Amino acid sequence: MFHVALTGLLTGLALIVAVGAQNAFLLRQGIRGEQVLPIVLTCLLSDVVAITAGVAGLGIVLERWPSVLPVAQVLGGLYLIAFGIHAAMRAWKPTALTTEGGASLTVGKAIVLTLALTWLNPHFYLDAVLMLGTVANSFGEDRWWFLSGTLLASLLWFFGLGYGARLLRGLFARPSAWRVLDSGIAVLMGVLGVGLLAH
Repeated sequence: MFHVALTGLLTGLALIVAVGAQNAFLLRQGIRGEQVLPIVLTCLLSDVVAITAGVAGLGIVLERWPSVLPVAQVLGGLYLIAFGIHAAMRAWKPTALTTEGGASLTVGKAIVLTLALTWLNPHFYLDAVLMLGTVANSFGEDRWWFLSGTLLASLLWFFGLGYGARLLRGLFARPSAWRVLDSGIAVLMGVLGVGLLAH
């Protein structure tokens, strides 16, 4: 049982610890110290729903109807490009380059943005539903131990990134650091978005 849960933990971390749209957004908001808990909980709840669905067998559904993924790719690609343009505008405008400056997110807007960055990303379905669901089901009745390991990975990562980002706050007290971060996020979102549309 323990080794199955450990496998789930390591597999979950391998998939989730990557610089993507969701993690970049959480990192930025963690540094700002703005709406961190709602974002973390939204990320975590999304993983709980998607991974549990994959383990319960939704991965098989996606394998049988692959036409769902291209639609998600187009929507996700367009959204990521729009998000990248917004990040580029933040990098360009001096008012958005301090931990206090820039437009503050309400709880509702933070949750909606997090949901969009998560659920409009087809890689989220491939990783959380299809891949983890397939691997989990290879353990048979022990698949729920695998699920517990992957959900622990999500819990550790999202809370660690969201609240650990504040350790970088001193560095990001300088406007130039925010400019670099937002420029990097803009490039990353653009590349990911174009990549999704190209597929």
